[in-house]
Amino acid sequence: MRVSRRTLMGSGLAVAAAPALAQTQSGATERWGVHELVLHGPSDGNPFVDVEVAAIFRQGDRSIRVPGFYDGDGFYRIRFSPPETGPWQWTTHSNAAALNGKTGGFDCIAPAPGNHGPVRVSSDGFHFTHADGTPFRQIGTTCYSWALQSDAKCAQTLDTLRSAPFNKLRMLVFPNVPSVATNPFVRTGDGPRDWDPTRFDPAYFRRYEDRIARLGQLGIQADVILFHPYDEARGYNDMQRADDERYIRYVAARWGAYRNLWWSMANEWDLVKSKSVADWDHLFGVLVDADPHDRLRSIHQIRRYYDHRKPWITHASVQNGPAVMDDIRAAQHREFALKPVVFDEVVYEGDSDQRWANLTGQQMVERFWWGLIGGTYVGHSETFAPDRNPDFSWLGQGGVLKGTSARRLAFLRKIMEEGPAPGIDPIEHWWDYHIGGVPHAYYLKYFGSAQPTTWRVTLPGRDKDPKHSFRIDIIDTWNMTVTPVPGVFRMQQLNQYDVHDPARPEIALPGKPWIALRIVKV
Repeated sequence: MRVSRRTLMGSGLAVAAAPALAQTQSGATERWGVHELVLHGPSDGNPFVDVEVAAIFRQGDRSIRVPGFYDGDGFYRIRFSPPETGPWQWTTHSNAAALNGKTGGFDCIAPAPGNHGPVRVSSDGFHFTHADGTPFRQIGTTCYSWALQSDAKCAQTLDTLRSAPFNKLRMLVFPNVPSVATNPFVRTGDGPRDWDPTRFDPAYFRRYEDRIARLGQLGIQADVILFHPYDEARGYNDMQRADDERYIRYVAARWGAYRNLWWSMANEWDLVKSKSVADWDHLFGVLVDADPHDRLRSIHQIRRYYDHRKPWITHASVQNGPAVMDDIRAAQHREFALKPVVFDEVVYEGDSDQRWANLTGQQMVERFWWGLIGGTYVGHSETFAPDRNPDFSWLGQGGVLKGTSARRLAFLRKIMEEGPAPGIDPIEHWWDYHIGGVPHAYYLKYFGSAQPTTWRVTLPGRDKDPKHSFRIDIIDTWNMTVTPVPGVFRMQQLNQYDVHDPARPEIALPGKPWIALRIVKV
């Protein structure tokens, strides 16, 4: 038996072979890092099917069972992300004698700077926060098969992300566009479906997890999509139930300990004709049982919404462009889901002749702002590519950004991070105020494509509500400027429902589109 300890995620872009990872390393594991056990066991037969291995990690009265996985060449790995500091003890359990009954321990130390822990749903039920309480304000993007491209292309994508505003990235496990890595399973012949679903190719998954780890080093959440409907030729998304279960358990054991990992069960689940709603429900049950780290879970649709109120869904992942063309429709999604809502696909910025890939930069940024005012979150991608083919764009393969929205989304993210925690909630949206924030303390009002020259300074407020004074900033969301309105607005009751400042009933606006107001209690 060999045991190694790793405190975090990844090194060089070229992925090391399994034996190189089996060298013993000294030192403790930080909280929410990755503590890895590496054991040597049987390699004959089919270890992916024949061998079961797990470890029980204990601290005081708490015990956590963590499944392991086979990584080829007789090496088995068990990855654990300790949720608390202090000493932990572990014992292995396996049906293989060489892997059973091994014991050990390690010390979990305080997290390093920048390690805020995994993202969870906030206590209010509609936003996200890291395990240490740091708010997570989602500004996401989609690069479906970036992790499956060449090392050079992957390095280019990571370099782009270093200066981009995105803190979550959606990515497929199985290829959907031309890619370098295409064979997650051992090949048995030359045909597209000549592969063995009971034998994973560890190199494929080792390469993919290196990309997850590299996103983590940049502070980016990896929203990993397990199934999709776009590759009928190979059939990876149309396996038998037992094969689907084995696959989910394998990736949960391999990747679940990475603190920056989210699970997306499927992209456009309702186009995967080989699976019913009952099948998806069952697979979610398998995932929940296989993931002791309890990472965030969602599923994404094209036409038919999944029931996001089901208990295994942590947040709603929605494809709907018109829903974020105003704040009211966005807020309604939140009220029906009763959970955080991320509009992961709202049509993409691009120059394609496809109707789902031709937003202007202004239209993309506008949808982010309307989603924010509605108390939800929005996702980006772009499809500028040779011959207007989205397969070769940022959406399909990553690389470089060519659109105009990313800089403005960085500006938006700054506005969000300067705002209230854990996030923005809709305020009186049924009555067309188009305001989000925290009542009596912080408001954002957005005008979208309208070009008003004045605004009547009126906020929702009833007779019993406290009266406050406010300062107002005019925000040009496209030109990325913040202009304070001089003075303070001292609010008094206007009518049964609203408050205003009778001495300053309105302010002048620039008469341009994409203007917002930030109204903050003094």
